[in-house]
Amino acid sequence: MKIAWFCIPAHGHTNPTLGLVRELTQAGHEVTYFSFEEFREKIERAGATFVSCNSYDFEMEDKENGERVGKDMAFATELLVKSTLALDEMVAEKVARLGPDLIVSDSVAYWGKLTAMKYGIPYVSSTTTFAFNQYSSKYMKHGVFELLKMLLAMPKIKKHIRKLQEKGYPVKGILDIVQNDNETNTIVYTSKEFQPCADTFSHRYCFIGPSIRPIESEIEKTREKLIYISMGTVMKRKDFYRSCVEAFRNTDYQVVIALGASEKEDMDLPENIQVYGFVDQMAVLSKADVFLTHCGMNSASEALYYEVPLICFPQTPEQGAVAKRAEELGAGIRLAAGGKEEILGAARKILADSRYKEAAKEISKGFKQCGGVRAGREFLEKVR
Repeated sequence: MKIAWFCIPAHGHTNPTLGLVRELTQAGHEVTYFSFEEFREKIERAGATFVSCNSYDFEMEDKENGERVGKDMAFATELLVKSTLALDEMVAEKVARLGPDLIVSDSVAYWGKLTAMKYGIPYVSSTTTFAFNQYSSKYMKHGVFELLKMLLAMPKIKKHIRKLQEKGYPVKGILDIVQNDNETNTIVYTSKEFQPCADTFSHRYCFIGPSIRPIESEIEKTREKLIYISMGTVMKRKDFYRSCVEAFRNTDYQVVIALGASEKEDMDLPENIQVYGFVDQMAVLSKADVFLTHCGMNSASEALYYEVPLICFPQTPEQGAVAKRAEELGAGIRLAAGGKEEILGAARKILADSRYKEAAKEISKGFKQCGGVRAGREFLEKVR
């Protein structure tokens, strides 16, 4: 089987797919993966043929645009339609030459879905967040201001839809692009137990569980309790990290902070707190007792896989949905403002109440009972 795979330029949307891509290529399927140079090496290591989208007028490559997409619905829609038009000629040429039997694309890589629609190729959505429908979408809280911005942007969005129609894409409106339904074949990288409203999704949704990377290094646990803090690769709020340091300064906990892309600065660190740019997250989580996280789907899933309860401090509606679900299942506490007293109080509450750990164990059990990449491969092999 020949598969064309499309993804956005984001680690959180690329990494979960690589295990499944490797499973497919090892089974003899040909995967051509449309992505960006930053991800070339890891995609090729998974056995796929890499096709670069870098030389096109693709505005999502801009890191600031990438961050804004998660917070601004109107901007995201406009940007992704522009991206489809930018890639149109290259994708058309590649698809004609490859003759794929199946197109798989990230749930927000709309150009993949549109390509499948345009050329009548079977399509599968790859969903690295929760699957969303009219029931589960209630977990995504968009305020009145966001909805107003979306309404104000609709005339501009309609202009972009007309441009797509002129290029031969059979779309009537924005919902044709952004909305999947129970007839859309979909791979979801979580369990039915963690997925909100799982019973409202049809058999066309395959929940394969999270993609967990192997531990590549060792970390020494020097105290009885280890608290790990990471807010992903784009969090730049230095005041928050300073609050974390002050919260745990005079405690007996070992604290490991991964700053990601934030610049390391002199924080007057006590002996029990270690700050790094990046760490082997799997290694730290395998020994952690609490994880303070932005609740990106991958990070939260990795922690819960290792039975680690969460202190949740989401920064986008998507992350807010993950935080709400973790709290709902009893495996986490959501911060309101992220001040030092609130941070310390949440950590102490989780460590003092074994029910948080037990809830995380139950979620982990559900993850481990999923069919994983083999189930994903078998599901894709049946799509026609």
